[in-house]
Amino acid sequence: MKLIAGVDIGNSTTEVCIGAAGEDGTFRFLSSASRMTTGTKGTLPNVLGIKSALEEALDKIRQPLSALDLVRLNEAAPVIGDTAMETITETIITESSMIGHNPSTPAGAGDAVGELLFLENLWKGKPGIPYIVVVSNRFSYEEASARLNQHIPELDIRGLILQADEAVLVENRLGKKVPIVDEVRHISKIPEGKTAAIEVALPGTSIRMLSNPYGIATLLGLNAEETKAVTPIAKSLVGKRSAVVIRTPHGNIRENVLPAGEIFFHGQQEVKVNIDAGADRIMDSLASAGEIRDIDGQENTNVGNMLRRIKTSMADVAKEHENDSEIRITDILAVDTLAPVEISGSLAGETCMEKAVGIAAMVKTQQLPMQKIAQRLEQELHVKAVVAGVEAVMASLGAMTTPGTKLPLAILDMGGGSTDAAILQADGTVRTTHQAGAGELVSMLIQTELGLHSRVTAEQIKKYPMGKVESLFHMRLENGSMQFFEDSIDPRYYGHVVLLAPGEMLKVEEDIPMEKILEVRRDAKRKVFVRNALRALSIVAPDHDLRKIPNVVLVGGSAEDFEIPEMLMEALSDYRIVCGRGNIRGVEGPRNAVATGLLLSYLGK
Repeated sequence: MKLIAGVDIGNSTTEVCIGAAGEDGTFRFLSSASRMTTGTKGTLPNVLGIKSALEEALDKIRQPLSALDLVRLNEAAPVIGDTAMETITETIITESSMIGHNPSTPAGAGDAVGELLFLENLWKGKPGIPYIVVVSNRFSYEEASARLNQHIPELDIRGLILQADEAVLVENRLGKKVPIVDEVRHISKIPEGKTAAIEVALPGTSIRMLSNPYGIATLLGLNAEETKAVTPIAKSLVGKRSAVVIRTPHGNIRENVLPAGEIFFHGQQEVKVNIDAGADRIMDSLASAGEIRDIDGQENTNVGNMLRRIKTSMADVAKEHENDSEIRITDILAVDTLAPVEISGSLAGETCMEKAVGIAAMVKTQQLPMQKIAQRLEQELHVKAVVAGVEAVMASLGAMTTPGTKLPLAILDMGGGSTDAAILQADGTVRTTHQAGAGELVSMLIQTELGLHSRVTAEQIKKYPMGKVESLFHMRLENGSMQFFEDSIDPRYYGHVVLLAPGEMLKVEEDIPMEKILEVRRDAKRKVFVRNALRALSIVAPDHDLRKIPNVVLVGGSAEDFEIPEMLMEALSDYRIVCGRGNIRGVEGPRNAVATGLLLSYLGK
């Protein structure tokens, strides 16, 4: 009896399957295991993860590594996925004459315009001139209130800007009700003597004047050119409860629109498209170019710099510095999104959302060192190791072990960096394709559109359903239903959106409505997975007709997602395709397809 191991090196995980082959031709599957991939897929650091996964699988059958007779590696395609995002038209106010701010605890209501005057200089104020008084945190709320009440009878005080979080405390002690904006940390940047407009909305509503460029123009007396330039500030304050906009000393507004640039597709046809046209036009242009040899971008533009960075990073991974011409982008997936752009000169890092395009690219190198990985394994394990089969073909063989399938059979392998598709015909022929874009691009879209600080949080939002803790004994789930608890929920979660991971709750630290997170998460998955699945299947389908595919088995990490398979099932139902998660060997679920296929191909030989 020989112990054979099939090893699938993926972008995110390394999976193994152990089987026993008898001399009489019998074969039994014995165990399997999965570990995180160490290093970039197809490079020598993968060996550490392979050894770890092999040890885990062999421990389950109480066998040492030395008991292995053969290790069969997938022939990882010389393709590496990468993702990037750039705004299409990025507006930056470099020397803004306006500064926006949005504290969370304002007081009062209404809008006001006046000349800025610091509290310590109230004695310089003149009757008849409207003032917005600026109070630094060197004054306590009692002292600030007392000074203001002393001068209110003689001065026209229209509003207040506070550095401390004390708007309500000051308002309660004032003899005159005025709008008050607080939490302006960089209050020293406020230029005394210049005109400012502040606005505070009633509870439950948002500001109307300062979130409207014409409203700002009305309050501050701007001309048409100045009004156009303050549009990013108005956009950044949409939906806020309070804001302050200040005319700075120079009034020098310079708008810098970074050139979007053109993408050049070098295929059977030479095609170019401006990225400003959006994702749909980009993907149509990609399809019209035919089989792609390479993709690059216009020099000294947003998209040109982005594609160059992707090639450079992949050259470093592939160790092909001496011949960068061998690094080629063979496919991209473009999706429309929104990205936050910071407004320079703001008091609190305000941003406005600008149109952006997220791009996942497949970068092809001359060769990935799979044979070197096999040699290193032989040296370290003293076991014969061979590169045995093309990844997508092996996945198709493994998917055939799913109960209820038959030939012809198509598979979708949805991983972290790419979406691979293959169709296995009854006569044994196989057609395969590698498409850019999968889980990593979804995570990037979620992180960007929600403005998350951590990619880990974006990954968790992608993976788990949500709820909002509305009391210590119940939460509202994302589908609208309520879940009640006998024991009280940890008070730290009260009022927060939480992710329902197995056995625990994960708090989303950012203050984002659950409905917004849900919308962004589902939209990102549809943009990437549904679109890419249809694109990949149409390439491998006979005559590129999806209706000629009877069965699709979903395999890979993303097939375990709690909503992606249902989205794909709905999309493919229009073509009368039977689609669902794979269940490799009836026990593994959608995982382990390639590793299982490597053992089945050994039997075939």
